[in-house]
Amino acid sequence: MKLTILIILAYSNLIFADVVGNLVKLENPNPTRVLFIGNSYLYYNDSLHNHVRRMVEETFPDKIDELEFKSATIGGSKLAHHNIDYLLDNENIEVSKPFELVILQGGSTEPLSKKSREAFSNKAKSFVKKINHTGADAALYMIHAYVEPHEDFDPDMINKVTKSYSETGSLTNSLVLPVGIAFKNAYAEKPNIQLHKDFDGTHPDLLGTYLSACVLFASIYKISPKEIKYNYFDRIGDKDRLFLQQIAHDTVESYFKLKL
Repeated sequence: MKLTILIILAYSNLIFADVVGNLVKLENPNPTRVLFIGNSYLYYNDSLHNHVRRMVEETFPDKIDELEFKSATIGGSKLAHHNIDYLLDNENIEVSKPFELVILQGGSTEPLSKKSREAFSNKAKSFVKKINHTGADAALYMIHAYVEPHEDFDPDMINKVTKSYSETGSLTNSLVLPVGIAFKNAYAEKPNIQLHKDFDGTHPDLLGTYLSACVLFASIYKISPKEIKYNYFDRIGDKDRLFLQQIAHDTVESYFKLKL
């Protein structure tokens, strides 16, 4: 009986490893034209795309003039609410050439039920096909889970989120950006750190957005964020900056099974 259980667990772990191993690197490892598509999880705290861009500017100062980072967000939106055809036409949003990377972030309720997970996966599949048709890579922004005092707080939510995004990444051959796992890891080490807004338990606070930016930087460019000096114009202290950079570094290495 014990041997049977061990075999089942080992088999389950292999399946999960195959799922998260969907895509490790992008076709273009150093994208300079990047589109973020999502909701308020992206635009809170001066918009995530700005933080990632500043990290890229610091790391690749010779590329500053080439960087075109855009963010298209709708408050409370699901993936299906976005007009992907309009956004992928770079001229519609004043970008010089077609995007090299498009990041898709789903709504916070989409991983919560089987029906909504299937809808998210199907829509992601449709969007990624269109993204790839333009010559761009696609990435899925794995959202963080709710925390208290959110009315739908559930300790198991992050497992649903991880499974949903990892399986959809495998299905669409897209890079998965493990933000939700990084939030979980940070809270495990520092339970009192404030990554969420304390009034709703869903939106990211500044430190949460900074952690997300570090995860995206490391996942996309395969460079450790631990050398980044950017601290949002001295609004993030060194202690928090170094801690969040380390969490992002460790999370990305573990998720993708690689060394940064």
